[in-house]
Amino acid sequence: MTGALLEVSHLRVEFNTRRGTLVAIDDVSFDIAPGEVLGVVGESGAGKSITGTAIIGLLERPGRIAGGEIRLEGSRIDNLPQEALRRIRGRRIGAIFQDPLTSLDPLYTIGQQLVETIQAHLPLTAAQARSRAIELLGEVGISAPERRIDHYPHQFPGGMRQRVVIALALCANPRLIIADEPTTALDVSVQAQIITLIKRLGREHGTAVMLVTHDMGVIAETADRVAVMYAGRIVEIGPVQAVIHDPQHPYTAGLMGSIPTVGQDTERLPQIEGSMPRLDAIPAGCAFNPRCPRAFDRCRAERPGLLEAHGTLAACWLHAPERAAIGARPGWSEGAVHG
Repeated sequence: MTGALLEVSHLRVEFNTRRGTLVAIDDVSFDIAPGEVLGVVGESGAGKSITGTAIIGLLERPGRIAGGEIRLEGSRIDNLPQEALRRIRGRRIGAIFQDPLTSLDPLYTIGQQLVETIQAHLPLTAAQARSRAIELLGEVGISAPERRIDHYPHQFPGGMRQRVVIALALCANPRLIIADEPTTALDVSVQAQIITLIKRLGREHGTAVMLVTHDMGVIAETADRVAVMYAGRIVEIGPVQAVIHDPQHPYTAGLMGSIPTVGQDTERLPQIEGSMPRLDAIPAGCAFNPRCPRAFDRCRAERPGLLEAHGTLAACWLHAPERAAIGARPGWSEGAVHG
């Protein structure tokens, strides 16, 4: 993508353990344009959060980036010293995590935390920083920000605390925001408000957003494109409507089939048989092949890269050029998942 704000190329993340080296992220590549929301979805353990953590430089030992490159506005950031990365975090990359209580210090008012963060990244006086903090609280939808700025985190309900965390992420006008399950702990009405807020921020500020979630409803409402991850790899990536309504990878089709629709009259939803493999037991070939009802010999021997697939890119040999040449388009209705 021309003019990409974030470029991740062939990212590989490893964990060195007593049992050997475990590969958590294996050859992941994607980019995000200014103002774009890229949704990253998959089962628990797929590698979604680790990808985000690697981008912002918060991998904990024994985890490490073992290969690939991460570029922010054209400059490589994955090989920077920790002090240089610390200056980038907050200033050029903001983060929103699932539980706002882990991001907010209960001993300090939200105003103190906002002002400290603003002054750490911008050359403002305390008075100017406080004024900006009040402005940010208003922007994220907190009423009476002049009064609420002196309240402590426990004085805010869950949805309001998450808005404060979003304000913290926006303190220094970052170019990129990594949002890791930002709506999971919130009720549906508050989820909708946070989704609207994230979309508006991207649109008005030109901020690129990487939205990590397991909730396809949130993806459908928020993202422009979606990347589906499985066992540390991207198995499908493309425009959100194409991926949701015409999935081209059997795993994506299984995810979509397991989501109930309004007015659907069925006793049992389809399900994907089996479970995601452990990091020390990734099968040969396509990692999904033991669970895939359409797997054939090549799937079990050779790992596919992302292939052109009717509007998306899918890591599936069903889209190999030689199959496409004979018109062998996958028909997911033929049993992509088991009931």
